[in-house]
Amino acid sequence: MGRKSIKDIRQQEIVRALYKTAKAEGLHNASIAKVADEMNVNPSLILHYFKTKEELIFALIDYILNRYLNIYTIKNHNSAIEELTEVLNNLFSRKWNNLVSDDVYYNCFTLTFRDPVIQQKYKQLHDSLRASLEEHLLACIKEGTLQLEDPKITANLIYTIMEGAYFYLCMVPDAATRQEIMEQYKRHAFSILGIEYVVA
Repeated sequence: MGRKSIKDIRQQEIVRALYKTAKAEGLHNASIAKVADEMNVNPSLILHYFKTKEELIFALIDYILNRYLNIYTIKNHNSAIEELTEVLNNLFSRKWNNLVSDDVYYNCFTLTFRDPVIQQKYKQLHDSLRASLEEHLLACIKEGTLQLEDPKITANLIYTIMEGAYFYLCMVPDAATRQEIMEQYKRHAFSILGIEYVVA
């Protein structure tokens, strides 16, 4: 794998600055000028790499996808079922929720109703996350530690439960209540798979 170019490095810095600005002020307030202020550079530098704010938002959504895919970076396990268990524990935890600010995520998501390119990017994001979970399920089936009729549908179902949980929990102010509700959803996901649930 080759080294990243200066262009790639600079674009990633700009996207991270947009993310930070959007988290602090909301995506609708995160102008090119404010991103430049965050980086302490001239706005012309931003426009050299991203011609419009729309292009920058497209890159931000790719950044969000890559952040979420980090949840699948599992190490030091001897079996596929152990890896799957860790993935599920991560998905239904603050670790997953802390990967991307809810504010930034849902600000971007609202654009799917107005912009077909962003809508497609979000669909690709969600399809990729479901496909990654499906790969873990298939590895367990191959290993003989899981029996499922349709791994694809099962992965979709678990993600639907998780996404609904996080959407609802954004509106629950009490941390203890959020944790209790999330444990209930996680327990149900384990139940769907027929895996013994152990409190992490």
